[in-house]
Amino acid sequence: MGLPLRSAPPVPFEAAIEPVAAIEAVAWDALTRHAVAPHPFYARRPVEAHRASGLGPADLAAVTVRGPDGLSALLPFVLRADIAGLGGAVAQPFLSPYVTETTPLVADGPDLDDRLDALVTGLARASGGRCWRWPLLPVEGRLGAGLVAAMERAGWQVATVGSFERPVLDRRADHAAFLADHPHKSRLKDLRRRRRRLGEAGALTFEVATTGPALERALDAFLELEAAGWKGAAGTALASRPDSALFARALFRQDETAPADPPTVRADCVRLDGRVIAASLALVAGRTAYLLKIAYDETLRSYAPGLVLEDQIVRALHDTAFADRLDSATLPGSPLEHLYPERARIAEILALPPGASLFPLERRADLARFEHRARAEMKRLIGRR
Repeated sequence: MGLPLRSAPPVPFEAAIEPVAAIEAVAWDALTRHAVAPHPFYARRPVEAHRASGLGPADLAAVTVRGPDGLSALLPFVLRADIAGLGGAVAQPFLSPYVTETTPLVADGPDLDDRLDALVTGLARASGGRCWRWPLLPVEGRLGAGLVAAMERAGWQVATVGSFERPVLDRRADHAAFLADHPHKSRLKDLRRRRRRLGEAGALTFEVATTGPALERALDAFLELEAAGWKGAAGTALASRPDSALFARALFRQDETAPADPPTVRADCVRLDGRVIAASLALVAGRTAYLLKIAYDETLRSYAPGLVLEDQIVRALHDTAFADRLDSATLPGSPLEHLYPERARIAEILALPPGASLFPLERRADLARFEHRARAEMKRLIGRR
């Protein structure tokens, strides 16, 4: 009698394409908590807030990787027509005006490269061999650099369309150490002057809300401030459209008695004689607070109430250690470039699986760069008018 046949050893990590609606909540939340780069935008609650409000497709799918410990990686994605696809479809991480980082959620561990290799296999399957256009990718972090390296190991071509430096702030031992190390002391002096002027105009108070009715009141104040300003006039305030207003109320809500699913939320406000004159909304994940939105009373612009509030958030970071890093979640040209001393390089890349096309990747990148220049010029002309 011959020896029994031995089955092949199981593949440690396997990629799949799954509807996000079918992914188990407990597994998704656990992945968010233990991810290498646990940003909030692909956590379950923000993705579900997008879908429930109509800002994300109801049939949104994700590339997933599962292994011996369960769900090991996740990236929501869409296929859409794009100039980099030469008029055809490209794949793209799920994006909205309220998503400012697009790294996949990947569980940390010594086998990170294996998880990333499996993820890249899933990316090729998800795109059907098409090009990926990938904006808002932090490329210098462990995960961003690891993802690009995994693509290159698999024979992908990768080109950078462009990049910018996003302001971030790493918490020091205390606020005094932050002030001592700061490279723009004249800017800090100007902020102190504006804070004093605000204090002279009335009673200045600051408050933080993270749960319950206090959070609801802070959100209401934010929505009212934003709608009263230029974003309201332009129709881009959260309250300007039913879908974005519904998204905000779905995301920035936390029951005082229920355990907080990741990410946690935070609202900071500054009041002048009891009236809210600036409000900030943040998502906190993995010891980083992403300052998603800020609004202020534009009739008080000369006092810079928004920057005064941002400065207060920096003080609170050092006084209460509610996070280890502040991420400005901004595009180039943010006023926080003068307040936050560190930088994170954020890139847009094109990534092409092997054998996908004979059209050179760099030519595709040139088309994407042309699109950026055309949009910038259109924005400039509209601004002049």
